[in-house]
Formats: sequence, C-alpha cells, structure tokens
Amino acid sequence: MDRQTIRGGLLATLVLRYEEDPRQFVTLSKQALDSSWIREAASELRNEGFVEEQFRGVIRLTARGYKQCKTKLPYACAS
Repeated sequence: MDRQTIRGGLLATLVLRYEEDPRQFVTLSKQALDSSWIREAASELRNEGFVEEQFRGVIRLTARGYKQCKTKLPYACAS
C-alpha cells in the first residue's frame, strides 16, 4: 500500500465519522498504531490542521479538515 492510499483511506473514514457526529473521535486499532505508515499519515494530518488528537491513536477531523477534504480531495473523501 502506498502513502497516498493510506492517507486517503484515513481521511475517508474520518469524513464519514465527521458527517455522523463532528464531535466524535475515532480510535485507531492496535494494528493501525503498529503501522508506521498510518502513524505518519495521522501525524501529517494533525500538523496540517486536518485532525486533532485527543491522545495517541484517538483522532477526529477538524472543521477545517472537513472543508479542505470536501473541496480539494473529493476523490479521497467521497462518501
């Protein structure tokens, strides 16, 4: 799996959860946390202001992240 695929999949999951309830955090599985690629993707998204982290492995999309995702990355965020 490549970096863009992982990032796109993570964003798609976060968008779906955001549309259900913008206040809801997503808990990444132990398997996901064990993957350096997923941790790196989550870290990049946090640094870009797309996600906020409650604590390690528990994240949610920010309003800014949702807006950017829907306008600039529709292929990765299709719901």
